[in-house]
Parts: sequence; C-alpha cells; structure tokens
Amino acid sequence: MTRDAGHDDDIDDLYPGLQPERVQTLNEVPVAEDGTYVLYWMQQAQRAELNHALEYAVHRANELHRPLLVAFGLMDDYPEANRRHYHFMLQGLADVAGALGKRKIPFVVRRGHPDDVALALAQDASLVVCDRGYLRNQREWRERVAEEAPCAVVQVESDVVVPVELVSDHQEHAARTIRPKITRHLGRFVVDLPRTTLKDTSRPVDDEGEDLSDVDALLDSLHLDDEVPVVPLFTGGTTAGKKVLRTFLDDHLDVYAAHRNQPQTSDVSHMSKYLHFGQLSPVWIAMEASQKPGSENRDDFLEELIIRRELPMNFVFYQPRYDSYSSLPDFAKKTLSEHEDDLREHRYTRAQLEDAETHDPYWNAAMREMRATGYMHNYMRMYWGKKILEWSGTPQHAHATALYLNNKYFIDGRDANSFANVAWVFGQHDRGWTERDVFGKVRYMNAAGLERKADPKAYVAKVEQLERDVEGGPASG
Repeated sequence: MTRDAGHDDDIDDLYPGLQPERVQTLNEVPVAEDGTYVLYWMQQAQRAELNHALEYAVHRANELHRPLLVAFGLMDDYPEANRRHYHFMLQGLADVAGALGKRKIPFVVRRGHPDDVALALAQDASLVVCDRGYLRNQREWRERVAEEAPCAVVQVESDVVVPVELVSDHQEHAARTIRPKITRHLGRFVVDLPRTTLKDTSRPVDDEGEDLSDVDALLDSLHLDDEVPVVPLFTGGTTAGKKVLRTFLDDHLDVYAAHRNQPQTSDVSHMSKYLHFGQLSPVWIAMEASQKPGSENRDDFLEELIIRRELPMNFVFYQPRYDSYSSLPDFAKKTLSEHEDDLREHRYTRAQLEDAETHDPYWNAAMREMRATGYMHNYMRMYWGKKILEWSGTPQHAHATALYLNNKYFIDGRDANSFANVAWVFGQHDRGWTERDVFGKVRYMNAAGLERKADPKAYVAKVEQLERDVEGGPASG
C-alpha cells in the first residue's frame, strides 16, 4: 500500500482537515478514463458527517468531473451477527440515506457480500474510494477489491483519531506504551472536516437498491439469526447518536470520573455502539467533549474514547490471531496452563452462564443486562469476564465462551474492542499479579472487591428496572 500518489505533497491544501496519513492507494491501477462515476464504497464509516472517506470521494469526483455514487453492501451472514445487530445498523443506514439525500449525493444499498457489491459497481467506475476496517474479514474484502478492480482503489481512514500505522509499527504492550505515541499527534488530528458540495449530482445508476424506509420489513427479508431480539432502548444512526452524546455531556460528564466504575449509576456515554458501526466519528466526539469545562472528567472520557479504544485497534491490526486464545502474552498462557487443573469451587456450562444461572446475583445481573439491553456497564464487563475464567473447566474454553456471549448479545460486539477486552480478562495489555488458584498471575476480581468499591446490590435493582423498561419501552435516542 502506498500513499495516494499525486496528492501527497499538497493534500492538506487540497482537502482541508484530511491528513495525508489517512489516505492510502491500495493498487497500482490508474484512474479509469472511461469510467462514468466515482464510487465511494461505504462499509465501516456508516455516516454522512465528518467522514474523511466521503469528503475525499466528493473532492475526487469534482476533480474528475464525474458524479459520485455511495454504495453499501448488505450481506445476510456477517459472522456472528444477528437481528439485534442488523436492526441497529439498518436504522443507521436509513439515517445515512436521509443525510446524503439532503446533500444530493446518490446512495444505494445492494444485497450481497460487500466485496462482491463493490467489485460489481467498480466495473463502471473511474475510481473506487473505500473506508477502513481493521478486522480480518474487513481487510480481506478491501484486499480483494484492490486486486480485482479495473481502476484505482484508494482507502481513507476515518474511524480512529490517529491512524494505527502512524502511531506504532508493532503491537503495543499496554495503554501506557501507546498513550504518548497517540497524544503527540492529537493537535493535528482532532480537527474539523469541512463538507464539500458535490458538483455533478446526477444519479449514475438506475438501481434503487434496498428500501430503507421500513427497517423491520427489510430485516424480515434477510436470512438472519432471530434468537436475540432487538433492543428498544437504543436507536441506531448519527442523529440518535448525537442526541445521546449531548445528553451525556450536558447531564453526566460532570460526575464521569467519580462514577465511571460505579455500575449502579448510569453516567456513561453509550458511544461504543455508535462507534462500532461508524455512525459517529471519534474525531467529532473528541471535539464535542473538548469544549466542556472540568479537566478531570473530560480527560478521563477522552482517555477512554481515544487511548483505550485505539489500543485495541493496534491489537487486531498487528496480532493476526486476535480472536484466539493463542494471541495472549506468553506469561498469561504459561501461568494459566500451570493452574489449569486447580480445583474450581464453582463450574458452569456455557448454557448455564448464558441463562444467568449461577450462584452470584451480581454476575447474573450483568448477564441479564447484556441479554436485555445489548449493553453492560464497563466495570461489570471486567467482573463478568473474570468470573467466566474462574468458573470454566479450562481457560481456553473460558476465552471461547466469553467471546461467544460478548459477540452474540452486545450491540457493539464483534469489534476490535471486543477481542481486546476479552483478551484483557486473560492477561492481554496487563501485567502479572499475585499468584493464586485458577488465575495464576492473571489479575483477579471477586464479589468482595465489587462490594468494597461499588454498590452491586443497587446495580442488581437497576438491571431489574432496565428489564422492565425493555419489556414495555419504545425505541428512543
């Protein structure tokens, strides 16, 4: 991969707010002179606001005197995705359609594997612009399109604040090692991205694509796993996500530092699900938060948004086995292996865990929160994972179970943060601690510590209320 040749030296002047490190040319094929449009293959950055790939595509379409087509490939069988995930995503795509319509930018959602959809539309394109994803299948899609497209393919990063390869050329050990490498670039990357008006707004294809006006009907037409119901408490899309963020910043940020590890409270941002689908830009969120007074709360939130989110991006990019137990650091695998045969006071099957049938009311509440809402308070996610390790027959089975449940029920499951956070339970991005049964030198958590640091009984009551809300509440932003 190379930078976008011909635009490197003056890209900052040509495209204000778009740093050249975000742009990479993925093949050596020239722009097709006989192409009839520029294609922006939207897949990860599912939004029409502060989307570097979209604005770059508009600029290039204007340069080439071509119309622009934005296209999304909608597959039925995305790995581990179910109706809950698709519902939130399709709400967001309907929002995209409305926002692009206001900008007079044609948008089509086509049924099929994303790389197949992109390649079919690339046949008549002068240039293909794509956004960037760091997971294995996302990278494979883009590599195939770059290899087979009859025109130039340019990838534009828009879903991290600082591009992964600029931050580091290797897998980082922990937040403390990556923090200074990210921080030194923030002044240049946390900047606004002006919108550009598309000059030729003609629609280059007759295909209207899938109908996004009735999300439930479109869901019914897809071959999806319907076991996990949709969540009525959260609405997908940029419009809803912006409301959620502003509510958090106005009403909850001032206690964020004190309450971030207090699961009985609700002083959380709920940004992870919107970031997972690219419905909000992390740059936009950072800019909005940076305008708020109160350095401790603001800085703690930005630490979570940028450092703690982009460390997992580094992990999945540089660790090819990111979804495997084998990806764990050597010390963790060694110490867990040494304690694999330790006596476990409690052991539960995957089915018992999934049904929240353990002796621990706090853990059961966490599992019920996940099942009902597609979310779990971050502090409880740590406790939840540690107990799966403690109650499983082997650490390998525990790792597989935690990932299975995480990806099945969380709206933001199947994310770089999912793989890194589950791995953290087993020692990734952490250090050795005092040795104990089952855990060895991997960090341990217990109910007594939870009671000492928070109010888990109040958390159980909060989850019971959330379950009642889910049973009778309409979807809202």
